[in-house]
Amino acid sequence: MRRKSRRQTFEQVEVVDAGAKGKTVGKAPDGRVIFLSNAVPGDVVDVMTTKKRKAYFEGVATHFHTLSNKRTTPQCQHFGVCGGCKWQHMGYEHQLHFKQKEVENNLKRIGHLELPEISPILGSEKQYFYRNKMEFSFSNSRWLTQEEIDSNTDFEHRNALGFHIPGMWDKILDIEKCHLQEDPSNAIRLEVKHFAIAHDMAFFNPRKQEGLLRTMMIRTASTGEIMVLFQFFEDDLEQRELLLNHIQQKFPEITALLYVINSKQNDTIYDQEVICFAGRDHIFEEMEGLQFKINAKSFYQTNSEQAYELYKVTRDFANLSGNELVYDLYTGTGTIAQFVAKQAKKVIGVESVPEAIADAKANAAHNQISNVEFFVGDMKNVFNSEFIAQHGHPDVIITDPPRDGMHKLVVEQLLQVAPKKIVYVSCNSATQARDLELMKEKYELVQVQPVDMFPQTHHVENVVLLEKRV
Repeated sequence: MRRKSRRQTFEQVEVVDAGAKGKTVGKAPDGRVIFLSNAVPGDVVDVMTTKKRKAYFEGVATHFHTLSNKRTTPQCQHFGVCGGCKWQHMGYEHQLHFKQKEVENNLKRIGHLELPEISPILGSEKQYFYRNKMEFSFSNSRWLTQEEIDSNTDFEHRNALGFHIPGMWDKILDIEKCHLQEDPSNAIRLEVKHFAIAHDMAFFNPRKQEGLLRTMMIRTASTGEIMVLFQFFEDDLEQRELLLNHIQQKFPEITALLYVINSKQNDTIYDQEVICFAGRDHIFEEMEGLQFKINAKSFYQTNSEQAYELYKVTRDFANLSGNELVYDLYTGTGTIAQFVAKQAKKVIGVESVPEAIADAKANAAHNQISNVEFFVGDMKNVFNSEFIAQHGHPDVIITDPPRDGMHKLVVEQLLQVAPKKIVYVSCNSATQARDLELMKEKYELVQVQPVDMFPQTHHVENVVLLEKRV
């Protein structure tokens, strides 16, 4: 007996808004929300549902009756298949509108906050080629398009160097040109792929856990320096040196040419030894005369130009006079701490990743900044009364937590410490709003500044200033 299809079709659905995670929103005839993956607000479409939930559907637009005036032509040939840059088909001014709206809605609906006038979102001057770090995966069984499948062609090889298909850990889309990182990123990637194929190097098979070439990371800096790191699954000296020597000769501008031999199940490198093949083991990023040393494992904001704008907003909100003790929670490699240090009496940075704190200390020494100190440990355990007693009561706290926001124990400690000002930098305004609601009785929300770090995506950063209520 055949199972009845749960899919439904709705005709002439107007797409009315942008929702969470880059989806857009339409309404079914019964009033239920439909989250769509391939439409733009203003489109009128027929919809095939893919999932049904109690309060909403998920679906795809199968026919477009009216195209929105918010649409634009995507620049990338891989748009719609690649998992990145999902908003390329929407004009940038409209992307900014919906990002600003998301921040406002989250602060109101999740945080239940009284809002000041929200500053207009700071758009990115670069809307393409803005990322300073890209990671590509090798595969010997690249993703085939529907047209290729329908052609019944027997492909000689299916080697790929590109990105994972969304939701498919073992399927890689071969990338011809990526619009996210400036050249020579594309040239390096294509040369690596062509050289490896020409010399019969084995591309990785994640299901069988075999093959030589696993991943490649390219980092670029505003200083012009370039890092390239290869992950090899197998320790094949002859083929490894053949490839690395070729890339070094072909791209002499590479500052740091590195590799890792990683034969474990996953491709994270944080527990791996990084070996320098040529050049240095690091590159430098620069901001207002400060230099930040970046190695293969370092965290640094992936949009360098917008990171500068984000840090300037943070510094402006803190409005330091030179007499304040500042705590920088979730300091990472200490970039914000060092950026505000010259306007503070002292800055204390706290971070859970030991390697990041080592970088922070090294960068502070390199920049000859003597009024910063960095400490490592889990925030909810380190940031406590004893820590405050030892290092002093902060006048201002800057906090820049990960996407999950702050642990409730950290929020409780913030309320207990009760500095005059808190500057909260967030890459997730939903968890930020959740945290702000816990603090609203003691703190007033004074300023809000959204910042777009990732054009062509739904992601948005937000900075808020909280002042202690009198």
